[in-house]
Formats: sequence, C-alpha cells, structure tokens
Amino acid sequence: MIRSPLVIVGQETSDDVSNRLTSVLESESAQVFGHETPRIHTPLNDLPSRGHELIDFADQIIPGGFMPWQKWLAIQSLKIKPDGRYYHPLTVATVARQNGKSTYMLARIAMGLFHWDESLQVGSAHRLVTSLEQFRSLVAIIESHDDLAKQVKRIRWQHGAEEIETLSGNRFVIKAGGSAARGLSKPEVVHLDELREMKDLDSFAALRYTLMAAKNPQVNCFSNAGDSHSIVLNLLKERGMAASAGAIDDIGYFEWSSPTEVLSIENAAFANPGLGITIHPDNIKAVFNDPIEVVMTEVLCRWVQTISSVVGSAEWAECADMDVDLDPEKLTWLAIDCSPDRRFAALVGAQKLNDERFVVKLLHTWENSVQLDDRAIANDAAKYCRDYPIEFLLYSRRTSGAVAARLQPAGIPVFDMDGDYPQSCDEMLGAINSQRLRHRNQSELTTQILSAVQLRRGDGGWVMGRRASQSAICAAVATALVTHFATRPETEFDILVG
Repeated sequence: MIRSPLVIVGQETSDDVSNRLTSVLESESAQVFGHETPRIHTPLNDLPSRGHELIDFADQIIPGGFMPWQKWLAIQSLKIKPDGRYYHPLTVATVARQNGKSTYMLARIAMGLFHWDESLQVGSAHRLVTSLEQFRSLVAIIESHDDLAKQVKRIRWQHGAEEIETLSGNRFVIKAGGSAARGLSKPEVVHLDELREMKDLDSFAALRYTLMAAKNPQVNCFSNAGDSHSIVLNLLKERGMAASAGAIDDIGYFEWSSPTEVLSIENAAFANPGLGITIHPDNIKAVFNDPIEVVMTEVLCRWVQTISSVVGSAEWAECADMDVDLDPEKLTWLAIDCSPDRRFAALVGAQKLNDERFVVKLLHTWENSVQLDDRAIANDAAKYCRDYPIEFLLYSRRTSGAVAARLQPAGIPVFDMDGDYPQSCDEMLGAINSQRLRHRNQSELTTQILSAVQLRRGDGGWVMGRRASQSAICAAVATALVTHFATRPETEFDILVG
C-alpha cells in the first residue's frame, strides 16, 4: 500500500491566480482557488530553466497561455545544468483530472518540434484513443498557426503510428501500450500520459532505455493518483519521496494532492490547481457523491488500494473487532487458496460467534518468487488442522488441488469449493455490508480484501477475479470460502413466516 507522508510542502504565491477567473466563477465562489504549487515535491534549486521559453511559446499558441501551476511546472521541470543538460531527466507531474496536464504536454511537444530541435519525441498512453486525441489536438494547434504549419513537412495518419515531421527533420510519433518501444531509434524525449495505468515495469524500462544514446534525454510523465496496481507510478512516487528525504536521485517529482480525505472544495483545491480558472467549484461538488474510490483518485488525487474494489474500505473497516478471535475449542472452517502464478498462498480460518456473526482470521501466508512448494504448504496447513477442531479444509481444485491431494491421505477432511465459489463471494459481500463478518484488522488481510476486483459472469453473476485483480488476493478468496460455511443456517429453515 502506498504511503503518503507530507515531505515538502509548496508555498502559495500572493499573486492573483488569473484575470480569467471572472469568466468562469460566480462572485460568491470567487474566493476558492486552486493551489499553484504542489503539496509534495522533490527539492528545488536555483539553476537556470528553459521553462521561461516554454511559457512564452504557450502564450502564442494557447488562448490565455499557461495557468500559474503550469508555469511553475515548466520552470521547475526544465532546469538545466551548466553543461546544458536537463537537471531532471525524469519528471512526474501528478494532478487531478481535467486540470490541464494534456495542454501542458502538447505545448512541450510543439516546443521540441519547432524551437528546441529535438530530433525524435515519443508520446504514449495506456489507451490508444488517448494518444490519438492528443495527436489531433496537436495537429489542430499547428494548423491554426501559419508560422508552425509552414514548418511541417508531413503529417502521417497511420493507426497506432501517427507522426508529425518538420522540414528540419524533427519528428513526433505516438505509440500505445506495450508496443511503445518497438521500432524506435534514439528518441530525445518521451512523454507518458496516464502513468497510473502502466502496470508493467518491463515496458517502462524498455521505453526508458531507448534514450541511452540521446544527447539530452528527458522522460516526462503525467498522471492522477493510482492504486496498488499502478506499479510504475508507485515506484516513481517512492523515488520522489526518497529524494525529498535526502536520497541522491535526479528525479523531479511534483504532486498536487489533497492532504486529507475530507470532501470539501478547500481540500480539493490542493489537488486541482485549475480550480477557479478552468474548473468551477460546483463541478467538483457535483461528483462528491460518486463512488468514493473514484473521487479519491480523480478529484482529490489520493491513492487507494483498488479503484474498482469489490469491498468498500469503509464497510470493511466497520467490521473490525479486536475483541474477537478464533477459539481452539470451537468448530472451525479453514480455507486455503493459491494465486494463479503459484507464487502466493493464504490460509484463513472462521468460526461462528454466539449470534449471527462470525469471525475470520488470516492464519498463514506463503510467498515464493519462483513457485510455491505444495508439499511445504501442506505440512504447514496440517498443523493448523490439528490445532483446531475443523469440519473441512476448503479449497479450489483449480488453484490448490495439489495441496489438498497431499492432505487428504493424512485424514484431513477437504472440500472442493469450485461449484460454490460464486455463491461464496455473494455471501461474503453480504456479511461484510451487514457487519455480520468480524475480523481483527490484520493489515495483510485488509490489503488483499481491498485489492479484490469483481469479475462478472453471465446474467448477474460475479466472482472475485484472481487474475483480474492483478495482485495476490488469496486471503480474500479463502475468506469467501469459509464464509460459505460460517453463514450456513443452524437449522433446515433459516427464515420463518407467521
């Protein structure tokens, strides 16, 4: 889970945010402005910057020019060393949606094409449609300015390989997804949008290493907040945090994010530097009732465990109870599950309490970077089967069949849950939302529960998708399996009428 300490806090300037405020805001809302400087950033320096050139160029091609936060970003991210090379060869700008990240990126691309003589720039986003929309916007900017249009040699509209080439030989091409590094020869600058969607470190590394022979390389990344699956963004955030704390790293990390989860305009102003300029406060207020995970990442620019989690974090937190625990004398159900890649496994136990509630507890986890040993897992699980009076050890034949096959000859009662898994998921979610499920607030169990993503099946059916969740959710699956038995009615008739 991503940590979010406050390391360096940006300072507000006293200048008026923009004279364009009156065209957007009503008078009663005019006192709420977005913050010009990021809440978290790597250490600043007094080196000269090429950002001033970019700001002047933006005044020519963008109506109204850059917003204050974009000017700040241009100055800080384009600092140059005495030898003329960029002080930050890698920059990350994390800002909430619709605040002008794409506008800034387009101006930076155009500057490299027409003024900074950058021979090859590459633009990439997780979704091709995003890259195409940005390409069309760039072409529109060029065609609306004769001085730029006269410098264009050709514009190539080949699906997934669009390209602009100038008379001087400078090129900008777009690539999408995992193919971004294919066929590239010595790019100078790479622009990555939607970085939170990049979940493959190998693809990022391959793209980054195409710059090794560049004269003055720079990778510019743009994103809003992500979740536990945002592998590349999370890694760069950690590097930025470490640099802020004194680690030697030339990354430039700049994060506009809300300091708390409070749903208020004042809190959102930290994550929305365009508030009061291009974003009306009412537009932000209108989305506060949307799913909380979406509001956190899209509006407040705060990290969450999973954006589309099956289980709500608030509902799960309400089920925490440190006064309950497994009783070694009571009837127990155990469940084991392994990840599809066989690198992770978890064992969960459950017992009924004295009312309709039941307690679940994560008993054991296994991890191996290559592949787990089913014999070692079976030996560990057998110990718990002896410690508690179990009715069954529950498992899925698809993921844990090899473990169960070793336990059954030892006299341990096992039960295949593949046929009951969809029902178990429904029962677990209902037990959580009604607070009948109780847990001891174990951090690893919480992480896996909140990482589980819903995978829909047929007409209304669903399960927690092991692969769809893109991280280990063995403990969540095992919790669902034990819930099936823990919620089983004591009598044949669960509901009496009359």
